[in-house]
Amino acid sequence: MGDDTLRAIARELVETVRNNITIDWILRENVRAQMRVLVKRILRKHGYPPDKQEKATQTVLEQTDVLSEGWAIA
Repeated sequence: MGDDTLRAIARELVETVRNNITIDWILRENVRAQMRVLVKRILRKHGYPPDKQEKATQTVLEQTDVLSEGWAIA
């Protein structure tokens, strides 16, 4: 995948995750499941290889866990 495509995916992922994150997202499995669905939709939309989507989704959720501590949650 090209750098421009990966950049577009990253931007859309950050915007989507920030808009859908809640205070208890780590504790509630239904919220985590919804977050996984959103991430997978974005990856599919941009033609991310299907065999790498699960690992990419896990990576995004792990990074969200670390980064969300610094985000203001409304």
